[in-house]
Amino acid sequence: MSNGNFTMGGSVAGGFGGNFGGNGGFDGGNGGTPSGGDDLIKDVTTQTFMQDVMEASRQQPVLVDFWAPWCGPCKQLTPILENAVKAAGGTVKLAKMDIDQYPEIAGQLGVQSIPAVIAFKDGQPVDGFMGAQPESQVKAFIEKLGGAPAPNPVDAYLEQADTLLAENDFGQAAQLYGGVMQMEPDNVRALSGLAQCYIATGDLEKGKQALEMVPEDKHQDGAYTAALAALELAEQAEALGDLAELVERIEKDPLDLQARFDLALGLNGKGDRTAAVDQLIEIVRRDRAWNEDGARKQLLQFFEAWGTKEPATNYGRRKLSSVLFS
Repeated sequence: MSNGNFTMGGSVAGGFGGNFGGNGGFDGGNGGTPSGGDDLIKDVTTQTFMQDVMEASRQQPVLVDFWAPWCGPCKQLTPILENAVKAAGGTVKLAKMDIDQYPEIAGQLGVQSIPAVIAFKDGQPVDGFMGAQPESQVKAFIEKLGGAPAPNPVDAYLEQADTLLAENDFGQAAQLYGGVMQMEPDNVRALSGLAQCYIATGDLEKGKQALEMVPEDKHQDGAYTAALAALELAEQAEALGDLAELVERIEKDPLDLQARFDLALGLNGKGDRTAAVDQLIEIVRRDRAWNEDGARKQLLQFFEAWGTKEPATNYGRRKLSSVLFS
């Protein structure tokens, strides 16, 4: 997997300003067709994003649906989103952005696969998910924005496991993922979560073995690609060695951007995700074009590996948005 690119749901997304391409296997047109709903649902452009999303989210949460006409899973998700937003009775709004026509915002916010939904509150991205989701999951996501999630039993186990994983309680998280696997042996989220537990504790070989158990037809699932990205990052961090030398290089020369980049990888490998974000953001501030926009692309791989619920992901997106939109 290369930085800034991976596939999901028949889509390939490049970096900022890049083109999104499809496999051509789907007919044009999906739920992205303009629809009403008392101004609860609207199509947005790069030019209207600030007003229709950033500013509007200060009044109520706004879900941004990144889609494209050729994307099959988008055809499934967007109508579900529209119905769920209408059913929510005005507590949230939906903004639909066609990434074929307007790729810039998706690239800047680290959206690398579609369909993807990012929720904005008070002018900031706060949560999100990738891939087509059933109606119950979408409604639970919207309810969660209002403080009332309602997951089904399997989802409840997975939510708890994901929380424990984020809290670095890898043993308890692994047990819960294993419990889900007893009920659903090929559950990609459970297998990928178990792999994340192994990777986080340094057992990369067992992490690989867990990922090998994921059925091939589910290799485009966001949970799998996130675990695979985490494995790649862990392997990179292993090869760096002592971080003290990198810190010393930066102290001597703050413009040693390669040292900052390597330090970010190492800090992430040691679990200091916020500090890793800060190093990469500093590179973007000092020289956006360095290493062909390598710092921002590395941030996107971090976001992919960490997932949308990881606080460092939202922290990184806020910092990146501040740099890019200031």
